[in-house]
Amino acid sequence: MKKIIVILMMCSVFLGSLFAQGQIEGAKAQKSPIGIISAMDSEVNYLLSIADVTSTKEVGGVVYNIGTLEGKDVVICKAGVGKSLSAAGTAILIHEFNVSSIIFTGIAGSVSEKLSIADVVISTEVMFHDYGYQTDEKIELGTDFVSEVKIKADPILVDKAYNAALKVCKDQDVLKGLVATGDQFVASAKKVEYLSNELGALCVEMEGASVGYVASQYGIPFVVIRGMSDKADGVAHETYEQWWVVVADNSGKIVQEMVKSM
Repeated sequence: MKKIIVILMMCSVFLGSLFAQGQIEGAKAQKSPIGIISAMDSEVNYLLSIADVTSTKEVGGVVYNIGTLEGKDVVICKAGVGKSLSAAGTAILIHEFNVSSIIFTGIAGSVSEKLSIADVVISTEVMFHDYGYQTDEKIELGTDFVSEVKIKADPILVDKAYNAALKVCKDQDVLKGLVATGDQFVASAKKVEYLSNELGALCVEMEGASVGYVASQYGIPFVVIRGMSDKADGVAHETYEQWWVVVADNSGKIVQEMVKSM
């Protein structure tokens, strides 16, 4: 009889330990923060001004700001300009901070006739416009090493971002669609025509697809939010200089509104 009681007590302790461990793991899962990433200071300045940043951690020269935004746990970082730095920043958000989702916020060049300066694009898909076989005529997109040229953004995050943008951008148009990424600041009417007509892109920028590709590799939902700072044409540099701060702040306000619903 005593042996049975001892065995039952041991089983109780063991099951209690498993239950407690399950509670701990559940708590950890609930505390997985939202990752918010951008390329430039101007694209996160607004968010950092309203977030409650409790600590920072520097990894690879990038400062990751840990805290809360609208009552939600977040990690906010400026990873840097271009595909390599944004891919690295995304990987760090996933591995170092265990983020549950990733939002990219920033500015872009419009390549669609439907979009004007300060309008907004929410990514349904992302792709590299400069990745593939380079011939004398053009780049043949994709290679034997890539199974998908386009990567889909998370539909739930897309809807949340879109609804948030509609609330924030009452005087601007908001479109869902393809975001094209490459390691160039595009200021060419000819390139705009190619991106719009042949690829079906709404806007062009330098980080979104690399964020999306890395996130998708690890099964992390993502979305890209872009405000239009220029039309990626021959006067893109002048328009960009005039609008980039205003548009970047607007994109940050969309993220703020979006986080409320997450």
